[in-house]
Amino acid sequence: MIPKYFFFTKGVGKHKEQLQSFELALRDAGIQMCNLVSVSSIVPPGCELVTREKGLKMIYPGEITFVVIARNATNEPHRLVASSVGVAIPSGKNQYGYLSEHHSFGQTDETAGDYAEDLAATMLATTMGIQFDPETAWDERKQLFKTTGLIIKTANTTQSAAGDKNGLWTTTVAAAVLVPAEGNIKEK
Repeated sequence: MIPKYFFFTKGVGKHKEQLQSFELALRDAGIQMCNLVSVSSIVPPGCELVTREKGLKMIYPGEITFVVIARNATNEPHRLVASSVGVAIPSGKNQYGYLSEHHSFGQTDETAGDYAEDLAATMLATTMGIQFDPETAWDERKQLFKTTGLIIKTANTTQSAAGDKNGLWTTTVAAAVLVPAEGNIKEK
């Protein structure tokens, strides 16, 4: 069972119960109807990134669905929470890529997203033998990785939210959803 496609999605939910807050975040992300199974960080060779819209048409209610998911929650008023998933795709058609998840407090979408993207790219770069200084800023390493021609794409999806002012649970989720085949596309 090797995924042929993956897509990014994200969401936020608020509720007095933490579990319901998570459910509402999954609803916002459009994946609440699946039995989610968290997996580690590999993008199979040739696995194609598709739009959220196309990806959601490939999954069915009750389906066991594999995801790389980041999740964070708070019930502290105004506390900033973020969830992010990053990806790094190699140029070689027979090489695998990496996904990473990052959960943080106090980070903006941009900061958390850059961090997750950096994690994925760094994991991929180290498996490919790309030499770099890990203390270099992400923007500089991103350019280096792309100029080698070995890493052709990096991206992220990130959801942040401020904790509800009245202390409701606020949950963020970001996910890369892995899909086995295009043959599952349904009309909505």
